[in-house]
Amino acid sequence: MTYCYYDRLRALDSAFLDLEDGNSHMHIGAVAIFEEGPLARPGGGIDFERILESIGGALLSRARFQQKLARIPVLDDPVWVDDANFNLRYHVRHTCLPAPGDERLLKRLAGRVMSEELDRGKPLWELWFVEGIEGGRFAMISKIHHSLADGISGVDLFSAILTPDPNKPLPETRNWIPRPVPSARRLLWDELNRRARLPFDLLRIGARAVASVGDTLAAAGKVAEGLAEVVGSSLRPASETVFNQPLGPHRRLDWVRFDLAEAKEVSRTLGGTLNDGVLCVVAGAVARFLQARGLRVGDLSLRVVVPVSLRSDGDRGAPGNRVSMVLVPLPIDEPNPRERFRRIVETTRAIKQTDRKQEGEILAEIADWAFSGFLARLARFGLQSRVANFVVTNVPGPQQPVYLLGARMLEAFPVVPLATNQGLGVALLSYDGGLGWGFNADWDLLPDLHEFVAAIEAEYAQLRSLAREPRRSSPPKKSPRKRRASVAVAAARRD
Repeated sequence: MTYCYYDRLRALDSAFLDLEDGNSHMHIGAVAIFEEGPLARPGGGIDFERILESIGGALLSRARFQQKLARIPVLDDPVWVDDANFNLRYHVRHTCLPAPGDERLLKRLAGRVMSEELDRGKPLWELWFVEGIEGGRFAMISKIHHSLADGISGVDLFSAILTPDPNKPLPETRNWIPRPVPSARRLLWDELNRRARLPFDLLRIGARAVASVGDTLAAAGKVAEGLAEVVGSSLRPASETVFNQPLGPHRRLDWVRFDLAEAKEVSRTLGGTLNDGVLCVVAGAVARFLQARGLRVGDLSLRVVVPVSLRSDGDRGAPGNRVSMVLVPLPIDEPNPRERFRRIVETTRAIKQTDRKQEGEILAEIADWAFSGFLARLARFGLQSRVANFVVTNVPGPQQPVYLLGARMLEAFPVVPLATNQGLGVALLSYDGGLGWGFNADWDLLPDLHEFVAAIEAEYAQLRSLAREPRRSSPPKKSPRKRRASVAVAAARRD
């Protein structure tokens, strides 16, 4: 049989393709800002040709960057194949901001880039290098389809060109030799054979499970609980808000940066984790934002989707998605920030005890094994029935400076895609002592996105002040004898 190569997409990766429509594009990304450093040209701008030549070898060492989608005939399942017409210059692009080159203009440009769908006839990624930013800086806007990477694997993929050693040379560019693409007949034949083997695979799995019936039943029970949660949430949908309307074609981005160590200390002092603090800030900001629009939040039910990584250390750097989605209700009806924080901590601890992360992992494995399109249909059902209002995700990044050909990355702000009827996405990325918040919004639904960002800043400042307040110590409990003496003294005073 003639040699050829292809790679079948996992069910979760495929689901992100199926969820895409004309106004909802499933690419993730980031806006990273660099000092020009050694990449500055004497006449101004950056040496783009050096960047292009140097990063080519590093990027081409990752196979996914040179692969495109193909479809299995009749069944229409997607696979990755090598792109014989791959052109690095199509994917790595160069532009410049007009004067004054402030961050407002950069945000507008990044929003326009994120508004455009990736070409499915080519590898599903782009890098935009933007020069002309005030203060001797330039930016790199990364854009990569969610079917190719999740937040963590996206960070890992670009670690090929961003190194902690400013003097480390990047790999030399190699000639691209694509592997032969299988014929349509070969793709269909292989998939039909795979499906024909499924009943026998089930028998083998069942035979192995006989020795651990308890574990098997427990796993099945967890999957059933997870599905029941989605169905139950659809029967009790989250409240319809300004965030949850049909999407338009345009995006606007915004961002803000906090000190990471301080944010962790604030959350620890209040009795929770960094993620608890993030959710508390988001809940308070939503309440502020909606109240400023004249809405009452006391009767609203707000839920967010929080992706949880399933990656082990051995999965680092592997393309594709290894995440589970967890639904978290936010107490936007609670005006007291300390009580709001306490309620969030209580909720997240309860979720951890139910091990929703494991349920998502098992469900993804079942979908990989047999049910093509099942995860996409489940996700679409959840979006249409409004099981959640929007996504909040937090991705850990490198905690030391990284460099592109000696140019230091100063800060980075992630971008999460907008799904159907979810006009806001909140993503965080920790890097070099900072916590970058990236906001992606539908332009028409949230023309006042800057007001939501201001509410985030105000809520964080309030939480920080709360953590600095000295704890009120409770008065010492009196012994029964002292309590009787106090009662006698009080009675004597009344007399």
